[in-house]
Amino acid sequence: MTFTPAELRYLEDQRLGRLATLAPDGTLQNNPVGFTVDAEHGWIDIGGWNMGASRKFANVQKHPEVSFVVDDIAALDPWTVRGIEIRGRAEAVTGVAGFLSGEVIRIRPRRIRSWGLGEESSSRWI
Repeated sequence: MTFTPAELRYLEDQRLGRLATLAPDGTLQNNPVGFTVDAEHGWIDIGGWNMGASRKFANVQKHPEVSFVVDDIAALDPWTVRGIEIRGRAEAVTGVAGFLSGEVIRIRPRRIRSWGLGEESSSRWI
């Protein structure tokens, strides 16, 4: 299993994350994105309207290393934050059923770091 049970529960309850990619000209791009988790295969799929024509899709085709963060504020008093950072290799996949445009960015984690999920913070290489 790639994700711990606490990480899976957290990711399944969230709707938005932020995907950081590297453009061909060397600039960084960071976008809010919707996502799904495939617990069986241990990857994240990011889909969207006309994904195949997006800059982030093109970025991943050129530079597949990405960072993906999902986090939130669980409480204001006391201040309680929680989240997960996933670093890994992404691929631009076409012909995927169940997504708006049939294209997805699929992230295969290499490193997962989580905090505030009701267990000890975790940082590990996959």
